[in-house]
Amino acid sequence: MTTPGRKRKRAATAGQGGQRGDEPGEGGADEAAAFIAEQAKSLRELAGRHKLDVLHYLLGMTQLEAEEHVRLRSKRKLS
Repeated sequence: MTTPGRKRKRAATAGQGGQRGDEPGEGGADEAAAFIAEQAKSLRELAGRHKLDVLHYLLGMTQLEAEEHVRLRSKRKLS
């Protein structure tokens, strides 16, 4: 409990000053996009088998977007 008029101090974190998603144990945005593409592909196949057409379509779009992100980022790194 805090006393009136005083604000709580923030708890110290290991990733202070770093960008979100760059905490230890996480691979950053590129790795996250690759993981999302992989998982979206699996979920899309599942949705297709069960004839969940809208989910199948949306997961396909998610997969394409994630793959595009990975492709563009790797292209920039090569330049």
